[in-house]
Amino acid sequence: MAANPSNPHDAYFRNVLGRPAEAASELRLVLPKEIVARLDWDTLEVQSGTFVSDELRSRQSDLLFRTRLDGRDAFVYILLEHQSRSDNLMPFRMLEYVVNIWNHYLRSQPDARLLPPIIPVVVHVGPNGYRWTAPMDVVDLIDADADVRAALGEYLPRLRYVLDDVNAVDLPALLRRPLTPAAKVMLCLQKIASGNTDLVTQLLRLRPELRAIIAGPGGKQAFRAIVTYIILVGDMNADDLDPLTDQLGPEAKEVIVTTAEKLRAEGRAEGRAEALIELLTLKFGRLAVSVEQVVRDAEVEQLRVWSARVLTASSLDDVLA
Repeated sequence: MAANPSNPHDAYFRNVLGRPAEAASELRLVLPKEIVARLDWDTLEVQSGTFVSDELRSRQSDLLFRTRLDGRDAFVYILLEHQSRSDNLMPFRMLEYVVNIWNHYLRSQPDARLLPPIIPVVVHVGPNGYRWTAPMDVVDLIDADADVRAALGEYLPRLRYVLDDVNAVDLPALLRRPLTPAAKVMLCLQKIASGNTDLVTQLLRLRPELRAIIAGPGGKQAFRAIVTYIILVGDMNADDLDPLTDQLGPEAKEVIVTTAEKLRAEGRAEGRAEALIELLTLKFGRLAVSVEQVVRDAEVEQLRVWSARVLTASSLDDVLA
């Protein structure tokens, strides 16, 4: 269930809603009541992997949960859409993802003769407050007049998804939602963090939830994920968060400072890694993906050593030895 390292929205979303208890609080709120009553919430279990295509992973993140519906296998598929505009082809994309999930299921259950239900959910939290306007059903994408659609009737595909358009919910209403503290903070930050010059003031409205997270199991780790997202997406440093840390106490201050230092170190390593990859490519030609990954995973000191060898090395092995 690895997150996309180049997409902080993906990393934070998966960190929080990848935990069944957090996901359940969101799903109980948005799914139809008759479905909520028939799902076995005690068996909700996140599945590994992603079904989002490579070209869309910069703006979409997903989670697949396996559970039981009336005693039978069922899945809930959550897709986070984080972009400034609605994706008009979302019903088609969701149909593609659902088919891919069924194919994955059949590979693991070769004797199956029936397909499990998959409940598709889209959570939309984009920058600039744009509301969701995309079609909700695959049939709405078919380029045909109404009378032609009526004539084709049951021969046209249909798939409708559940939508939680967080952009259509103002912050006070979002704060009133009966969510777990971690899920509430995550959705609020996905909604307000990007480019927000008044983010700290709005974060103060989340003090009860943040205190509950810090005091809960794995509190430091959970709070570190929040701070990482705030610094990366809100373009902030540790000092900017002083008004918040004054309210949350010394434990929160320690996490904020150490997280900021770690992110600065990672930023330096990332910059050095990209520069070294460019130098190696210029000297030895296009690099294998595995070699690029080795470079990106290296610590700053190792990158410094490799960079010093580039000018005199006669082969790639001489640099990376």
